[in-house]
Amino acid sequence: MIEIKKITKSYGNHENKCQILKGITARIDDGDFAVILGASGSGKSTFLNVISGLERPDSGSVIYDGSDITKLSDSELTAFRRKTVGFIFQQYYLLPDMSVEKNVRMGADLADHHDYREIIRAVGLEEKLRKFPGELSGGEQQRVSIARALAKKPKILFLDEPTGALDESTGRQILDYICNLQKKDKFTVVMVTHNINIAEMANTVFKMNSGKILQVYTNETQKSAYEIGW
Repeated sequence: MIEIKKITKSYGNHENKCQILKGITARIDDGDFAVILGASGSGKSTFLNVISGLERPDSGSVIYDGSDITKLSDSELTAFRRKTVGFIFQQYYLLPDMSVEKNVRMGADLADHHDYREIIRAVGLEEKLRKFPGELSGGEQQRVSIARALAKKPKILFLDEPTGALDESTGRQILDYICNLQKKDKFTVVMVTHNINIAEMANTVFKMNSGKILQVYTNETQKSAYEIGW
């Protein structure tokens, strides 16, 4: 379980200081599929970065199973991220001098997971194993980043607009694969999106605006990637 208590986060200083997160308190249960829903500028990506340990809050606590990660040293926080969480962002963050297979294997090696080629196949890149990122389309690069994160077998998978660079067919395929894998392996998913249709796939939805959570609700029925609008 992730417990978030009174999180604040600002950027800049003095007269240029801008408060992004304004005292957020929330809880995400183990095995949940949670969506953070909000318009651009609502603070949802900053919220994800803070609760995943990528950024430190100005104040407040982020507690994983009783351990407050905001109190960890930089090296301890790095070890926590390596062991516990996976990330899929709008940007791909692929290593340009490594092939598709080697980029994905980086994630797999962290978890000593030897079946990473099955994940590459599932995201439709089996014929691109030897290609380099510069030889791929934007959608293909995003699929590599998704495969790398899943190959790590994380306990918690954080996603920031994961289908932004994908066409509808591929986007549905990827979301369906992530959902099916999550149900099988029981890891927690926390996804940022501005798309209310994708929120219909979630169990728990946090609606954000202006750095605050305005509403939390549970979908009585979770739709599949092929049932939602696009």
